[in-house]
Amino acid sequence: MTHSETFQDLPLEEVIGDRFGRYSKYIIQDRAIPDARDGLKPVQRRILYAMYHEGNTHDKAFRKSAKTVGNVIGNYHPHGDTSVYDAMVRMSQHWKLRHEMIDMHGNNGSVDGDSAAAMRYTEARLSAIASEMLRDIRKETVDFAPNFDDTELEPTVLPGRFPNLLVNGATGISAGYATDIPPHALHEVIDAVFMRLKNPETSVEDLMTVLPGPDFPTGAIIQGTDGIRNAYKTGKGRFVIRATWEIEQLKAGKSQIVVTEIPYDVNKANLVKKMDELRHDRKLDGIAEIRDESDRTGLRIVVELKKDMDGNAIMQYLLKHTDLQITYNFNMIAIAGRRPMLMSLPMLLDAYIDHQKEVITRRSTYDIRKAKDRLHIVDGLMKALSILDEVIKTIRASKDKKDAKRNLIDAYQFTEVQAEAIVSLQLYRLTNTDITELKEEKEELRMLINELEEILASEKKLVAVLVKELKAIRKQFSEPRRSVIEEKIEELKVDLDILVPSEEVMVSVTKGGYIKRTSMRSYSASNGTGQEMKESDYNLLEAAMNTQHHLLLFTSSGNYIYQPVHELPDIRWRDLGQHLSSVVGLEPNEELVDVIGLETFDENLSILTAASNGNVKLSKLTDFQVQRYNRSFKAMNVKKGETLVGAQVVTGKEDVLLVSKQAYALRFSLSELAITGIRTGGVRGLHLKAEDELVAFEVITEQVKNIFVATQRGSVKRMNISEFEVASRALRGVTVLKELKSNPYRVVDMKAVKEDEQFVLLTTKDQKIEIDPMSLKNTNRQSTGSSIVDEAKEGKIVQVAVMKKEDK
Repeated sequence: MTHSETFQDLPLEEVIGDRFGRYSKYIIQDRAIPDARDGLKPVQRRILYAMYHEGNTHDKAFRKSAKTVGNVIGNYHPHGDTSVYDAMVRMSQHWKLRHEMIDMHGNNGSVDGDSAAAMRYTEARLSAIASEMLRDIRKETVDFAPNFDDTELEPTVLPGRFPNLLVNGATGISAGYATDIPPHALHEVIDAVFMRLKNPETSVEDLMTVLPGPDFPTGAIIQGTDGIRNAYKTGKGRFVIRATWEIEQLKAGKSQIVVTEIPYDVNKANLVKKMDELRHDRKLDGIAEIRDESDRTGLRIVVELKKDMDGNAIMQYLLKHTDLQITYNFNMIAIAGRRPMLMSLPMLLDAYIDHQKEVITRRSTYDIRKAKDRLHIVDGLMKALSILDEVIKTIRASKDKKDAKRNLIDAYQFTEVQAEAIVSLQLYRLTNTDITELKEEKEELRMLINELEEILASEKKLVAVLVKELKAIRKQFSEPRRSVIEEKIEELKVDLDILVPSEEVMVSVTKGGYIKRTSMRSYSASNGTGQEMKESDYNLLEAAMNTQHHLLLFTSSGNYIYQPVHELPDIRWRDLGQHLSSVVGLEPNEELVDVIGLETFDENLSILTAASNGNVKLSKLTDFQVQRYNRSFKAMNVKKGETLVGAQVVTGKEDVLLVSKQAYALRFSLSELAITGIRTGGVRGLHLKAEDELVAFEVITEQVKNIFVATQRGSVKRMNISEFEVASRALRGVTVLKELKSNPYRVVDMKAVKEDEQFVLLTTKDQKIEIDPMSLKNTNRQSTGSSIVDEAKEGKIVQVAVMKKEDK
């Protein structure tokens, strides 16, 4: 063999593309996505067929699960035993499937997420309804294909006498495709099949009169018929599943919430744990105890409330913040014609109907052939009985069985099959009564053949057979609906006044992103001092707030984080807070730039934001309130390479003063700004030179008399606000420093001067220099200010922090 024959020189992308393409095709078609006809994935189909093939059916004794798993792996599914057993266990779990396919003795897991006992301990057999999936499989109703080692044949699909895909649903994830089909009530799906058979053009609206929506084995309440309708029309849609609950009154003004049904596929143990964490972390005050009182009689989660608490308000919060309410997303993808398809309800019903028509046709063809074969033998036996003495004489004169058959064929024109039946005839069959039985059997066979041929010749009669068989299934296996369907999705309204106790706390948010709330007792015990933080860190916010208040935290990337004060971690004043990244994910190099504490979201107020490119924006404060806040939201559209400078609450009647790095400042009225949405990028506030950027802004009210400016070279200055006349936006502005040609001063920060505040200058060498701005003389815009920081010794100034004078 030459070198070129041993190795192929192929581009990597071609090899990877080809191999991954083959792998994707395999896991889509032969692993994760169910077939639209029988609703089964290959591993499920192989388990059911293997059990049927071995006689492990519902009318026989249970058999060790390990034996079935070994049989499946050895003959049909060459994968890990764990994956096969897991699939087998799932088909036996009554909280996963609307109708279990496998009966299992022993521990088969629980709704708490407990795993099943090992397969050597459990026993299993096919359920009665699973036998309907396999009925008539020996009558050539479906195609068979060689197994993985060509030693046996396995079915490519099961006959599926009931619409299993819709009844038991499916979930699976493959390459590029995922499927989520919820379970439905058997009798409702069969009624939808009847409607579709009666009128192939039936609309989804008509179908929903008999099939109103999913029906989960765990019951609960389904809300949102519009989402269900969309899913039935397009294959995609969403609705809400919420727990079933009631409030029980106890003695002494106490009450308890009792949850009796939880949403489908929710782990009960994790749900109870999450609910108890809310109580333990004091995010939800008013709960005395949470107990799981579930037993073999049914599910029961008890939430015992404190005295005089509103159970409905508590439940609203629990529905909002736990899996007592979830959103279910339809994604009805199934394999049809060997390819994955997003299927509507009519398409799924039609796939099942077409499959059943083919099964009945093939079964009828098989039964006709078998009946004709038997009729041929019966004709031969009747002919033999009519000339019995001659037949016996011929047989007795023959040497052996083979000779007897040949002599019968030659003498009386019997066929090979008839001759075999005659020589195999038992002596007792030669009585006079058997000719009567044969005549009756012949008549029955002729009637059967005629009946089957009529079915094959008439679509109407074939449909009648399908309807009759489905009615029998419906009568035998249908169960009452478990889930209640409600048209509208109820909006969850959480009343913080009821759920969150009003408590005064001290809130601290540092520039480095550490957040906490502290009891006033802890704060007073520390005299507000000794707060642990990193060398270069400082407080962006340190304020007394109420647990019913709110925080908005703004980041350099133009995002904001909504944080209710009651959900801040309760930490001692002297201890380091919890980092923001544990609450919500931050981008690389994203840092806090501003924090706003709010009592309420006043609809008359707005938030002013500004970006380093000189843009400013006004947005309604109410737009910043969110219901779900486990992630950051866009506050201002900031382009790559630019940053958000800050954010402040305004009425919209004030002035704003913008200052740039190259010491240009512009004052204009906020009335020039139109209110826009929070996702916009704003309008030009300050017209910047090349290489310049906006570094700070201040809202100017009547109370602001002076402003403070700090430069990188350690020089600071205080100026009267009258130095800045009100102009129009989008101008270059006026200078606030004397321009030097060599080593010029650059503005690093600007603050409004307030009598009860002083500033801390932070340097590149982690120095913190305190300064009272009122100790500085007022200067004009042309001065360079007073040199406070030794640049060589203490480093360049990078930021100015604000500090209350009494906190010194």
